[in-house]
Formats: sequence, C-alpha cells, structure tokens
Amino acid sequence: MTEFDSQRANYVYFNRINTRWMDNDIYGHVNNVAYYSYFDTVANNFLIEKGGLAIHSADIVGFVVSSNCNYSSPITHPAQLDAAFRVNRLGNSSVQYGIGIFRAGEDEAAAHGTFTHVFVDRRTDQTASIPDPLRTALAGALVQPGA
Repeated sequence: MTEFDSQRANYVYFNRINTRWMDNDIYGHVNNVAYYSYFDTVANNFLIEKGGLAIHSADIVGFVVSSNCNYSSPITHPAQLDAAFRVNRLGNSSVQYGIGIFRAGEDEAAAHGTFTHVFVDRRTDQTASIPDPLRTALAGALVQPGA
C-alpha cells in the first residue's frame, strides 16, 4: 500500500457505509468480497450523483473490466465506514477509479484498490465514448500523486 493510496486527503468523494452482519466471515472480520461491494457502491453513487448517469435509461453502461484490493487492517461488524473515491486515469471510453475504505473518521485506509469501468452502448455492447457531462464530473475527480 502506498502512502498516497492510504491517505483520506487523496480522495475527493465519500459515502458512509454501515457494515452488515452478513459482511463478517467465519474468521470474525469483513470478508474480502464485501469490499468489492463497497467499491461498486461508491463508484456508482458518484456516477449517479455527480455525473448524472441515469443507470436505468442511459445510452451507455459501465462494465467492470478490472479490479483489485489491498488490505492493511481488518474491519469487523458492526462498523461505520467511509468509502472514498477518486479518478486515477480517464480515457475516451474507460476510467480507472481509486477507492479507499476507511473506518469512519480515520485518515488511514483499512483497504484500498482500483476499479476500472469501460463504457459501452447499452444496446450493442460496443465501446462508447464517455458523454460530456459524465466526463466533466470524472475529470473533476482526477487526482494523481504529486499533483
């Protein structure tokens, strides 16, 4: 985990998420699959809230083509989390998000990773350019080390 990825200050959009009983695994901590659900939640909430994406009717949809997660400390239920979001890279039809999962109020991520969407035409499943309103929102969330 890099210091850049693990620090709350390097993210621009946040969602509060409460863990659920079912998030815990037999070892007594939030299971790795739950983190990917948190990633999906914060990324799509950003697209809806800030980018104006109409998830049920837009001409484009985002397909996840890559994701990863690095864990630094376990989380157990019950807990309030802050899912943090930024854009790492923005292309013509794809975007890589940086996502951090923080215990509420903490500055050091318990986990962080990336999540990449490729946007496609809803009807044809062919790659499509990111529409201008969504591109503007994504560009506003672009954060890079040293910038």
